[in-house]
Parts: sequence; structure tokens; C-alpha cells
Amino acid sequence: MRLKVENMSCQHCVNAVTRALRALDAKTVVEVDLGKGEVRASGDFSTEAAIAALNAADYPAKLIEG
Repeated sequence: MRLKVENMSCQHCVNAVTRALRALDAKTVVEVDLGKGEVRASGDFSTEAAIAALNAADYPAKLIEG
């Protein structure tokens, strides 16, 4: 899935986003593009769960369609 994620500006943010998603599934693959404010993630969880986890970590997210 591809998500637009707000509030990311540094490596700490990348680590926090990665931890939030890996808490859902330890085998999650996460790719963060700080410049675009986008995250690509794949794991054993729903889009809704990923968005909820990121929102709880103070990184508001929404699905990028397509």
C-alpha cells in the first residue's frame, strides 16, 4: 500500500513510522520517501490498521489511490 503521511521531516520520523507499522506485523516491509511524504508498506494488516497506527503515533496518514 502507498500512504501519504504528514509530519515526517527526519530520520527519527522514519524510525517512528517504521516502528508503528512493524508493531502490526514484525515482517512488514517499509519504504519511506521523506521528500514526497510517502510510505510504501506491505505486511499482514489492513490499510485501516496501518492508518490508525500512524495516526496514533502522530503521523496522520491517508491512502494514495492507484
